[in-house]
Amino acid sequence: MNGENIINTRYHSDEIISEILKMGAAYNKLIKKTVLKQIIILAIEISREGREGKKIGTLFVIGDQNEVLKKSQLLILDPLKGHPDEIKIIDNTDFRETVKELAQLDGAFIVSDEGIFISAARYIYTDSKNIKIPLGLGSRHIAAASITRATASVAVVVSENSVVRIFMDGKLISEISPELWLIQKANKLRRDRKVKKVVKENITKAKPVGG
Repeated sequence: MNGENIINTRYHSDEIISEILKMGAAYNKLIKKTVLKQIIILAIEISREGREGKKIGTLFVIGDQNEVLKKSQLLILDPLKGHPDEIKIIDNTDFRETVKELAQLDGAFIVSDEGIFISAARYIYTDSKNIKIPLGLGSRHIAAASITRATASVAVVVSENSVVRIFMDGKLISEISPELWLIQKANKLRRDRKVKKVVKENITKAKPVGG
């Protein structure tokens, strides 16, 4: 992945998220676009909602799970161990709430290509030498950059300052401000409704053929 493909504009719309998904698919064809999108949306929700009245940060590492597990270790007893895969999948609405609770723990979530949460509270110990990230970003972002350089994974970081960042191939690909993203979505929804209203009115006013 070369520098000219990096999406470095902040505060993205749905269209830019679509570009991120395309880059993810090109980077690791095994990672489902729907899985990456749902992880990004979950990260945005965690960033906005926090937990118990305070902001929290966390890290999701998606794809190339076997290699990621080799390059990480548990900080505590794994809270996800022993639970069936069909429960630990990103599509499970109830489980998403569990993830939000577990996000308060230190360490990263490891997620498979198919969207199954394999492990939680893991310390990433890959080499961070020559990793370059913007000034002001801490150890969670260094871990995201280093693990994506060492494996074919994609990392999504929730920062405690309410920004979601995506890493691929050791590089920061994108930053998303959840609040502005939601404003853009609301504005787009209003525009779409206006367009549909105009189209509907024009269809109603149009004379029938042969009338």
